[in-house]
Amino acid sequence: MEELKNKVVLVTGGGRGLGEAVCHTLASAGASVVVADIRDELAQKVAGEIQANNLQAMPLVIDVTDEVQAETAINKIVSQYGRLDALINNAGTDVTVSIEELSIQDWDRIIAVNLRAPFILSKFALPVMKEQGSGHIINISSTAAKRAWANASAYHASKWGLLGFSYALHVEARPYNIKVTALVAGGMQTPFLLDRFPDIDLTKLQDPKNVAATIRFLLSTPEGTVIPEMMVLPMAEGSWP
Repeated sequence: MEELKNKVVLVTGGGRGLGEAVCHTLASAGASVVVADIRDELAQKVAGEIQANNLQAMPLVIDVTDEVQAETAINKIVSQYGRLDALINNAGTDVTVSIEELSIQDWDRIIAVNLRAPFILSKFALPVMKEQGSGHIINISSTAAKRAWANASAYHASKWGLLGFSYALHVEARPYNIKVTALVAGGMQTPFLLDRFPDIDLTKLQDPKNVAATIRFLLSTPEGTVIPEMMVLPMAEGSWP
């Protein structure tokens, strides 16, 4: 199936975890995928694996918190492909400590990656999508935008903020035939959790490929219909009823 043939998709944090799964899944659906990551070796690895399967991918090194790099990246993609059909704001980070232990620098970094970066990239992608008369921005939120637990204050603030930003962007973008979706994802078997919690119960986490399949579905929804928010959880999700 190539329902995304001729579509150009930018995936941030594409070098591993959910981003890597998204890149492989969308490329297999026919999309030309831009594998964007702050680590060159990871972006190159994922793009190379996709290309080895005779599918379309381009590695892109970017610090998503840098507005100059973000604007340059969007311009490079448009110069290369002539368009940008979808932006998947997936890059994310967290530090698991209490509010008292959380440094101001770490707070600023978490907010910058998880909330400021999606704003910056959306700001530069929006004019491109307006001009071509279509587009889709998917912001990867979390159940952390629906409830709260200890030792994740900056992460909660960023994900609640991202959910609100997504709805605001939806209101502004829809008159131009641009879809915006906040994807509220439950726990996944990715380095984001596994690196910090090595003893976590894997049976309560979902395969990132399942979430990637949900993103593929969102990008394949019919013209004239938008899903502003969707939640995708593992069957045994512990962070949501």
